Amino acid sequence: MKKLLVAALLLTTAAACSPVRIESTTQTPGVDYSAYKTYNFLDVTARNEAAFAGGGVGIEELKQAVARELESRGYQRADAPDLWVNIGVVTEEKVQTRETNIQFDGPRYIGQRRYRWESQPVPVGSYREGTATVDIVDAARNVQIWQGVAASTLTKDPARLAARIDEGIAAMFEKYPVQPR
Repeated sequence: MKKLLVAALLLTTAAACSPVRIESTTQTPGVDYSAYKTYNFLDVTARNEAAFAGGGVGIEELKQAVARELESRGYQRADAPDLWVNIGVVTEEKVQTRETNIQFDGPRYIGQRRYRWESQPVPVGSYREGTATVDIVDAARNVQIWQGVAASTLTKDPARLAARIDEGIAAMFEKYPVQPR
């Protein structure tokens, strides 16, 4: 029993430390998702061409992960689909900072009466963050019926990037109205 409790605690802790954040999921009310049977992808460069200029952002991995999720819910890929899937990717260079600390970073000499010390952010590194948006669009009406948005720090290791994409898309689709079969 003790081992089971420890294993559950470790899994909960690992899930809490997930490098992927689900920013949002939204769906159009009153849509009958059971009426849809097929899907296909829109041209990805039409939405965010600049993000794909350098390549390597994992667009194929994103498409594979979305296809896996949709097919697990009974949808089939088709040339003339009921649903279009539109994937958008935005990458952003970010700076990691820390706050200065008066104990370690403050002035060594305070000789003026009106001297004032303020905490300031100090840059300590930089990283790239990626945000993926998955829009599900009713092909006949050309209306978005569902959207999921996930964000994560990007890694240069292709295997870790693919695993992070799979994790993020799976977590995103947990909020999709049709559950896996």
